[in-house]
Amino acid sequence: MARDRKLSTDERILWGKVARSTRPMPGKTGELTELDAFLAEAEAAAEREQEKQTLTAPMPLQPTVPSTMKPSAGVHHPLEKPVKRKIAKGRLALEARIDLHGLVQSEAHAILLDFLIRAHERGMRHVLVITGKGSSMGSDGALKRAVPLWFSKPEFRYLISSYESAAQHHGGEGALYIRLSRRPGERP
Repeated sequence: MARDRKLSTDERILWGKVARSTRPMPGKTGELTELDAFLAEAEAAAEREQEKQTLTAPMPLQPTVPSTMKPSAGVHHPLEKPVKRKIAKGRLALEARIDLHGLVQSEAHAILLDFLIRAHERGMRHVLVITGKGSSMGSDGALKRAVPLWFSKPEFRYLISSYESAAQHHGGEGALYIRLSRRPGERP
């Protein structure tokens, strides 16, 4: 692997999970505090540099909705019962799946949007999004609550035709079946 290669988003997330699961070896905590101090200093310098760039850089463009989409596109209806039953029983294939649980909302939002755009471009119709149940401290998980709200935002609205909670063996309340909208010009 090249030393100057940047880690992809998936690789950074995976590395973060691995790093959080480790414990220092006995007698090596002094080296860790030095490393932590160095990393904190490097992170602060990177934040200062990013602030400079954001002050001088033009504002990034928001994802655009294709002009071929109807203005009424984006009204999400629940999946029809026969379709949900076919997916649950395996007679209608889930063409892709993504597992978001364990991610923070900002990471999950970007990864989910990228996943859905790619699936839509490939002409996929039914995908599974696993958010996790996230029932900690007596409330639903952040992603379980947030993901359905994101679907009403402009960047997601044109991609999704309908969605519904998944069957128990696909994750139950911690997952969603999503029917992607058809691409412009695609026949039903």
